[in-house]
Amino acid sequence: MTRSNCLREIFSRVFVMLCSVILLLSQTAYSDVIIEGERMFPVLGDEGMVATSHFIASKSAQKVLKEGGNAIDAAVTAAFVLAVTQPRSGNIGGGGFMMISSEKKNEVVAIDYREKAPSKATLDMFLDKDGNAVSELSRYSHLATGVPGTVAGLAMALDKYGTISLSEAMKPAIKLADEGFIVTQRFSNGLKDKEDLLKRWDSSARVFYKKDGGYYEPGDLFKQKDLAATLSRIAENGASEFYEGETAKLLVAEMDKHGGLISLEDMKNYSPVIRTPVHGTYRGYDVYSMPPPSSGGVHLIQILNILEGYPVAQDGHNSARNIHLMAESMKLAYADRSLYLGDEDFVQVPMKKLTSKEYATTLRNKIDDEKATPSNRIRPGEFLSFESNETTHFSIVDKFGNAVSNTYTINFSYGSGIVVEGAGFLLNNEMDDFSAKPGVPNAYGLIGGEANKIEPGKRMLSSMSPTIVKKEGKNFLVTGSPGGSRIITTTLQVVMNVIDH
Repeated sequence: MTRSNCLREIFSRVFVMLCSVILLLSQTAYSDVIIEGERMFPVLGDEGMVATSHFIASKSAQKVLKEGGNAIDAAVTAAFVLAVTQPRSGNIGGGGFMMISSEKKNEVVAIDYREKAPSKATLDMFLDKDGNAVSELSRYSHLATGVPGTVAGLAMALDKYGTISLSEAMKPAIKLADEGFIVTQRFSNGLKDKEDLLKRWDSSARVFYKKDGGYYEPGDLFKQKDLAATLSRIAENGASEFYEGETAKLLVAEMDKHGGLISLEDMKNYSPVIRTPVHGTYRGYDVYSMPPPSSGGVHLIQILNILEGYPVAQDGHNSARNIHLMAESMKLAYADRSLYLGDEDFVQVPMKKLTSKEYATTLRNKIDDEKATPSNRIRPGEFLSFESNETTHFSIVDKFGNAVSNTYTINFSYGSGIVVEGAGFLLNNEMDDFSAKPGVPNAYGLIGGEANKIEPGKRMLSSMSPTIVKKEGKNFLVTGSPGGSRIITTTLQVVMNVIDH
């Protein structure tokens, strides 16, 4: 058997989840593999696997699996732990997307818990008197915050697909916030790097820096008493506490004090949505990913469809030709993103057309095999009719045939930089993901159009791409990535590297 075939055989039997920290469960013995900072550390397991971006979250989720919980139980546990141990991206003040696959039920579902624009949001809220976009407002003010969806989304996942209670899932996070955890080098460096942002607000400075203004250094104990109290209220009273109880009142008081827009009514009216995943095929594998308001799934499948027409494996991993073809395909997909993608509750997104093999052939015919097409010459395709950088992703599978792929965020590293006074958590700055002014790039260089304009109650467009690949009905690959506008292209290369190489 060739090395390539051998690797393909291995991948057909195990789940490969690329993330910075991986813990596995073995039938014969439990093994804790903790590598912080490593980006590629392959391991094998046949009882389950956890891949998160923080070793404490991975250990907490692993414990849930070892005690008989399923992947959804472990995922919700990990998500709340990340809100404590990795506040730059883990959160309860943001939103995201979760993909859940059940082999027993033969179904894949998508939970959309993306943030929403407040009811008082307006089309021109981030424009100056001359009609120019003011990035400071959409990124670093209380106006930058969308109605958070994380707590509602995680609670929905657990209620519909989990086996443990919300209070049980939140216990590790509450303990870590209350009793503290040991600061790592990466955690310390992150707070030093964002000092100017986080010290703009007294509420943030009190959480992330010592009383004398000094830094938390590696080895220090980091406690978050206000966050512990918030998590405890949610655990005791359910997700409704976050949206209608004391936590909601604290968040709205923060808004009222500093000119933000989120109201108690906005909080009360928020609800996550279960959506049908975007589905495509690539070389005999079924690919399931997130539908709008994420652009990730649509364009992941669109690009795979284009590249399926080329002998990628034959040309070799990272060959000049493959890199050229990937880049050209990405340009075409992102051009379509700028025009057609938005919240399907508000705009008509031509998903069937964008993800069709026929449309991919049309786009493939535009690619010159010998030279690159200048980006300024790329235009969105034409149809006859319509039908964070700092983000964190984790992937989990269990022995029951369940798989979870989850990506959630507060947008920038540490979001808006604003901690809710008395509640201890950071607010997102996801309003910057709307097209503040159609045709003007956002912080990630992404250009949006009318489909992603600001409207009250609308979910902003995202690039998050939690993805599950199946082979003959069995979960094969569970993946996703942080990285803002690079999420789609990173996830694309993970899928291709596993299937093609």
